[in-house]
Amino acid sequence: MTIIRRSWGSTVPDTRQRFFISYAGPDGVWAEWVGWQLKQAGHQVELDRWDWRTGDDFVQKMSQALARADGVLALFSENYFAAGRWTQEEWSAVVATRGRLVPIVIEPLADDDVPDLLAGRLRAEMHGLDETAAVARLLEAVHGPVPPTGPVAFPGAAPADADTEADPQRPRLPDGATLPQVWNVRRRNPDFSGRETELARLRSGLLRGHQAVVQALHGMGGIGKTQIALEYAHRFASQYDVVWWVDAEQADRLPVSYAGLAEHLGIAKADAGTEANARALLQALLARHRWLLILDNAEQPDHIEPWLPDGPGHVLITSRDPDWRGIAHRSGLDVFTRADSLAYLQTRSPGITAEQADLLAQDLGDLPLALAQAAGVLSGGMSLDHYRRLLTTNTARLLRESDVRDYPVSLAATVDIAVTRLLDDGHRDATALLRLGAFLGPEPIPTAWLEASRPHLAGIPGDPDDPMWLRSALQPLSRFGLARTDVNVFQIHRLTQAVLRAQTGPDAVESIRDDVTAVLAAVSPGDPQSPADWPAWATLTAHLTAPHVITGVTGRSALRPTLSETVHFLIRRGLPGAAHSLGTTLYETWTADLGPDHPDTLTCAQFLGHASIDRGDHVAARPLVEDTYARRRRILGEDHLDTLSSAHDVATTLSYLGRYEEARRRGEDVLARRQRVLGEGHPETLRSAGNFAGYLRDAGEYAEARRRGTDVLARRRQILGEDHPDTLESASDLINTMLVAGEHTGLRPMAEDLLARRLRILGEEHPDTISASSSLAGALYALEEYEEALSMEKENVRRCRRVLGENHPNTLTAVGNLSQTLYRLGETAEARRMAEDSLARRKWLMGENHPDTLSSAHGLANILHSQGEEAEACRLQKEVLAKRRLILGGDHPLTLNSAALLTSILYARHEYLEAVEVLGDLRARRIRVLGRTHPETVEATRSLATLLAAMGKTHEAQKLTSRKPNKSKRRSGKKRR
Repeated sequence: MTIIRRSWGSTVPDTRQRFFISYAGPDGVWAEWVGWQLKQAGHQVELDRWDWRTGDDFVQKMSQALARADGVLALFSENYFAAGRWTQEEWSAVVATRGRLVPIVIEPLADDDVPDLLAGRLRAEMHGLDETAAVARLLEAVHGPVPPTGPVAFPGAAPADADTEADPQRPRLPDGATLPQVWNVRRRNPDFSGRETELARLRSGLLRGHQAVVQALHGMGGIGKTQIALEYAHRFASQYDVVWWVDAEQADRLPVSYAGLAEHLGIAKADAGTEANARALLQALLARHRWLLILDNAEQPDHIEPWLPDGPGHVLITSRDPDWRGIAHRSGLDVFTRADSLAYLQTRSPGITAEQADLLAQDLGDLPLALAQAAGVLSGGMSLDHYRRLLTTNTARLLRESDVRDYPVSLAATVDIAVTRLLDDGHRDATALLRLGAFLGPEPIPTAWLEASRPHLAGIPGDPDDPMWLRSALQPLSRFGLARTDVNVFQIHRLTQAVLRAQTGPDAVESIRDDVTAVLAAVSPGDPQSPADWPAWATLTAHLTAPHVITGVTGRSALRPTLSETVHFLIRRGLPGAAHSLGTTLYETWTADLGPDHPDTLTCAQFLGHASIDRGDHVAARPLVEDTYARRRRILGEDHLDTLSSAHDVATTLSYLGRYEEARRRGEDVLARRQRVLGEGHPETLRSAGNFAGYLRDAGEYAEARRRGTDVLARRRQILGEDHPDTLESASDLINTMLVAGEHTGLRPMAEDLLARRLRILGEEHPDTISASSSLAGALYALEEYEEALSMEKENVRRCRRVLGENHPNTLTAVGNLSQTLYRLGETAEARRMAEDSLARRKWLMGENHPDTLSSAHGLANILHSQGEEAEACRLQKEVLAKRRLILGGDHPLTLNSAALLTSILYARHEYLEAVEVLGDLRARRIRVLGRTHPETVEATRSLATLLAAMGKTHEAQKLTSRKPNKSKRRSGKKRR
């Protein structure tokens, strides 16, 4: 508690504090009342959600509020402790930090309703009290049992005795049992859930002024406008004396409803007539407080405006039409959040899993009415799988089935009614645009697409040169709730689209798809390899890949180049699964329609091969890549650019399959051809040059690999720029070469720079960004920063599994790296488990003899050796050494590493003769490859001397360690003359 000092030096406690009120959404009326009382007592109050703007980071705002609060006042209720509420995080944070928590119980709770963490805390019971007692109980809980002294006087019973009409903004003590004196609202929807942010925003908006506040809640049919209005009326009923619900769909019927309210208020005159009594009501509301008028389904703002009351009350309008400018404060209502959809479905259908609910919510576009209809059908016994199939094949039929009491008509009927009104009003151009939009994807449609393609749209009536045609067509769609319009885009809900497609005859479908093709073909999203153009490509791809779109346009020649480049974009964007799915559809269709030798088929085959490789399915990629190369070679010739692209792909695929020597040979050939045909500095030549440096690294020629990799990186920086993905790929390759070569100088800053650039350009979830993170972890490991490396590698494994899958080669590499770091830190049991799992998966995925499989086996053998399981370690490592000699060659650095490890294992097993044989061969090879003075050669010599000494061959050991270099073979470093 803070202390304020007076001039004469004495101190008194300052009772003014800052409270954060933590509550569940349905208890907002209690939060409002408690907050008011605390403010009257001189405290500062921050309400969970109400004091925060839409779009604020909720967790961040909550953390900031908790940090600056003197105490947290928590409103305990069944809603508060419901599963999955953020309030649990709030009070857990307070308890964990020993902050001041003031529990206020607003409804009866059983002991087991309160979590154990809070069960022992004293709680102030507020339910069942009158307002005088409730205020006293609240302030006693906040201030303690002794009334505080100081500048803030104890309010006593004053709030309860005050005239509630003297300050109509003052909240009343919530009373859920008593309805207002005048009330004609139908029963509450027991299945209502979610929408807490919208309700808080609505309440805050209605409380913003002392004069009549008019709020218009607008959105498409079936989005839940009426349900929110209904929930608001019931939730805040205690704050009003009059709540009157008006069906405002027909504006000319408003006087009848108003006259009915006038009668209930006792101000109607029997002989005055309907309109006169309605006008009398409007006059009477000027002098009344605490009234709420709900105008449901109001569709004609100009006709409604003359009947809007003034005075210190609230008007809530629900409407499809968003155009309430100058009449009401507008609030657009969107579909459910996915979290709200899941909560609703799992409440209505308790047997449904979270994964199943998520798929269904996605199918239904999170539209509340569609979710309600689905829950009703599923409760009737239909299986979820059957429902989802019908949703694809019989959408309109399924969406006509509705026994949802809280929605007057089904979703299909809602769409039918709106379209009929659109046609009745003579909006032929809007209707045509609506049907065209139904055959595009469910994502926002850029209006620029339509403007660019307008001359080619045969299905849109009117003058194609009219610059205002699009605005004229979109306004009615927005007014009837059939489309959402925003700056430069409009959007039709996926289920509205499905109903419209089902209503369209076969002949009309073909003409509409002609227009869809014209729209999509007119889009120029840019270079699929450039991250700067990826947002435009993502927008186009969202429409092209929608199932009903791709079905209609796959065979259209005008879109074939765009479709192939879409696959290319998905690959570059790091989405190989989506690329493979689209590429497979296109390849199968075009092979059947155009033949396997058609240029478009071969281009698609090339990209499908890339997608297969990026998915980690190297075995499946090889026949496709080789077939494409053979066909292009036969049709186009050896040196055609497309043939060279396929030849490059063949070399790359062989490298991934572990066939390093063959990959090197083919890579060298395609590099020479590209240098001759395209020139040294062409981006495709540099691509082959970069890959060839990688083939050299795979072959163990680290020095030459580094030299070439450095050259390619410099050229790409100069030609493509520092941040181009190909430049970053060269930087990644060079870092990896330095890692395997043991060159650590400058490695960490290089890896940090690469990761920073990829994070900024590609995003956190791109596979190349994960690869850069792995490279940085490798640099940390090489520098013996094991703890830091461990943290990164654990995250890399999680991200690889999430983005690429459990069995992707990159995931298995990440697991192997983590296992190695765990081993270095002494966590050998976990390291062994991961190494065994990685080895088993690699055997299954890549085969027994793949170099990566052998790397896993080598790592496991090392762990077994450290654990004293020498027999199994020896067996495994002998197998690794034999296979590496066969596959990589006896002089490959990895082969030599295997020989060194086997020597250590044999020494531990006292098998000295065999150890001497293996180590002697290792030393001879290192002398030949690296020279006598190389550190690894020196280490081998010392190890051999130690081994010989252990065998009692002291003289031979001494000869090894005392031998001097042969001067006749030393190089002077001078140039020849």
